[in-house]
Amino acid sequence: MHFYRPLRRVRALIFDLDDTLYDNRPVITLTEQQSLLFLQNYHPALKTLNADYYRQLRAELRQREPEIYHDVTLWRWRAVELALRKQGLGETPARAGADAAMADFAAWRSRITVPMATHQTLSALATRWPLAAITNGNASPQACGLGDYFSFVLRAGPDGRAKPYQDMFYLAAAKFGFSPEDILHVGDDLTTDINGALRCGMQACWINDRGANLMQAADARLLPHMEILQLASLTALL
Repeated sequence: MHFYRPLRRVRALIFDLDDTLYDNRPVITLTEQQSLLFLQNYHPALKTLNADYYRQLRAELRQREPEIYHDVTLWRWRAVELALRKQGLGETPARAGADAAMADFAAWRSRITVPMATHQTLSALATRWPLAAITNGNASPQACGLGDYFSFVLRAGPDGRAKPYQDMFYLAAAKFGFSPEDILHVGDDLTTDINGALRCGMQACWINDRGANLMQAADARLLPHMEILQLASLTALL
């Protein structure tokens, strides 16, 4: 544990989800593979659909609607609907297909392996502070066994623009009823988590679990209050 700034009083903690509380890479790789397979088997016209074409559709949507990236679930749904419409399906069957694809996506997306150390750490921290989560992604804490630790979960899209925009940080502070400066945000991403939290007045803890060097990281802009190498180190604050 390394401190860069004095840590003030902490009245609540908020956490990023993906790659902070668990390794998100395996489940994303598997989910993307299975989602593409689902689409290829859903309709004969999509049999040759490939990942590059699907990415092009997502890029096309973002070019037309730049703000859509704030809601990754809606963005994915719209891309599937667009793929079906481009193959000649009408509005109703295209929407039904997008709904089916997203249900399949959610099932695979929830197969997250959460380390026991994460459960133990959150359980210990929750004995002293209220906890919450804010995420740019679409993982379900409830589905992977993390939901009971949090007073609430905020998601980019329904609950504001994606981090590092300050919408969800301020909303979390309001829901807790605390000043932002009394909240410690914990995350792995120097841009979305650390810069976003610091710019709205929160304290910030960077989880550096991949051996990066803060002084050499290209995306380092603001000094976090503290740096840890693993989530369990937070129990030293108890």
